[in-house]
Amino acid sequence: MRNILFTLALLVSFSSCRQTSFEYFERGFAKDNLKDHSGAIADYTKAIEIDPDYALAYNNRGFAKDNLEDYNGAIRDYTKAIELDPNYADAYYNRGFVKRILEDYNGAIRDYTKAIELDPAADAYNNRGIAKYKLKDHYGAIRDFTKAIELDPAADTYYNRGIAKYKLKDYNGACSDWKKAANLGHTNSAKWVANQCN
Repeated sequence: MRNILFTLALLVSFSSCRQTSFEYFERGFAKDNLKDHSGAIADYTKAIEIDPDYALAYNNRGFAKDNLEDYNGAIRDYTKAIELDPNYADAYYNRGFVKRILEDYNGAIRDYTKAIELDPAADAYNNRGIAKYKLKDHYGAIRDFTKAIELDPAADTYYNRGIAKYKLKDYNGACSDWKKAANLGHTNSAKWVANQCN
């Protein structure tokens, strides 16, 4: 009987611990949405203190740090989230995004590639294309932008592909993409069409 009571006490304790970490997480999420990133970090940190294996809390704390331009702190949190859950596509994507900001384009490409392996999303292809473009791999960038457009024909991606085509002197292809982007409401594309296209 004593063992049963001890086991029940442990289960209740664990259950309330998990609930409390979730409550801190939810509060941090709400603060993040209200642009109170410092407050969000404090709540995500509390959730992590209660549940050190809370990969989602590490990811979201990394996102809040990213919003405060604490890029190294963000990378540490995304890396911890990946250590806890190696199949966490969003953490790879987010870490790739920060690496791109820090101009670690090869590192960003590796992270976007892993994110795509786990969850082939248009944003990951588009951002990997941007990193490839920054490394002057314009053909690779175009392939990624094209795949992103197949998944989600977004104005930004048409614009990005147009820039890469322009760099390769495919002016007709660039103008075609910019016109599509302009028709989707992308204002910079409309300027490029006016200045560069017949």
